[in-house]
Amino acid sequence: MTGKTIAEKILLAHNLSGNEIKSGDIINAKIDLIMSHFGTAKVSSDFNKIRNPKKRKVFDPNKIVVIFDHYNPAPTERWAAIHNMIRNFVKKQGITNFYDIKEGICHQVLPEKGHIKPGMLIVGGDSHTTTYGAFNAASCGVGNTDLFYAYVKGELWFRVPHTIKFNITGKLPHNVMSKDIIIKIAGDYSAEVANYKSIEFTGKTMESLSIASRMTMSNFALELGAKFSFGVPDQKVINWVKERTNKSFELVKPDYDATYEKFYEMEVNDLEPQVSCPNTIDNVKSVSEVIGTKINQAFLGSCTNGRYEDLEVAAKILEGKEIHRDVRMIVTPASKMIWLEAAKSGIAEILINAGAIITNPSCGACFGGQGGILGPGEVCISSSNRNFQGRMGSINSKVYLGSPATVAASALKGEIADPRDF
Repeated sequence: MTGKTIAEKILLAHNLSGNEIKSGDIINAKIDLIMSHFGTAKVSSDFNKIRNPKKRKVFDPNKIVVIFDHYNPAPTERWAAIHNMIRNFVKKQGITNFYDIKEGICHQVLPEKGHIKPGMLIVGGDSHTTTYGAFNAASCGVGNTDLFYAYVKGELWFRVPHTIKFNITGKLPHNVMSKDIIIKIAGDYSAEVANYKSIEFTGKTMESLSIASRMTMSNFALELGAKFSFGVPDQKVINWVKERTNKSFELVKPDYDATYEKFYEMEVNDLEPQVSCPNTIDNVKSVSEVIGTKINQAFLGSCTNGRYEDLEVAAKILEGKEIHRDVRMIVTPASKMIWLEAAKSGIAEILINAGAIITNPSCGACFGGQGGILGPGEVCISSSNRNFQGRMGSINSKVYLGSPATVAASALKGEIADPRDF
């Protein structure tokens, strides 16, 4: 028997046939947890189409988490009605793990609330569900049809993915962050380097990163096409999870003789801040190549970079200074917990005094739904994960992606700036 990667081990443990598996196999696997946000409305509608009313029940209400985070609070009458439709569905199905408009973004809230553990197989109605790989869980996003099937059956089909490994070494320079690492990978290897593959991030650099920074890597890995994306399975993961749940778990580590489709080496000692330029995430340039690009908006938030350490980095750059008069800086904490921590620590006060607008925890400006829509011709530097044409508003606007440090530095200058100067 050959050695197995993390993805292969987790999928084998959940394979309903109990048979041995290998990369490329199609299997049916039991699901440990389902997450959905506004897609729950479509699930609710599909349940009403089941002919036998007695069968309109979810497979296990305790293994489902529903959360509002995108259109939050409801910005229109239509969305208010959709929210109420979901609330009624949740009550009818007995789903107790429900987080209404106050909690924040799904990929931050679920780990915070102790729903995520190593070794789990998780599907979510959001593409960036890969985030939970930072906690040694196999997690991925699915479309509405697969989401509904999982709600009903508690299982789903998977093709066992091939795995690629990125070994990252070196010490990150001042104000260079994990976001710069993953953007650099996108630029060097394309947005398709991991199409339906599992990624394992390893190396001394990864070991040194905080859990929050690892979440950024696993989250953005979806933009490389990843099915799953795993951080380092180590004591940091154990400590983080144990603080939030008393349920038992074990780390899943790859075998020493596991087979990898490709192996990449990356050294970060001299890494410059990186920027994804319009309109694709792999249109990457070092910050020095785009310095001076005028901006109208700076957005700090999203499931990629709306965590406490991101706000803290921005506050250190902005403290005692004023955001450029021609720039709107919008800060959206990823969760209520992060918002409270920022308020108690004084970070929120620093950001406000610098001229930033702090919104309620939500997906906010990231997807152009609310809280920072761009007008025609406007330019935004954003800490989010997508810069597609029209992503944050007008199809004639432009979005550049960078780290929270780059966003804060650029907000001060009124143009894309190098955070290493601060």
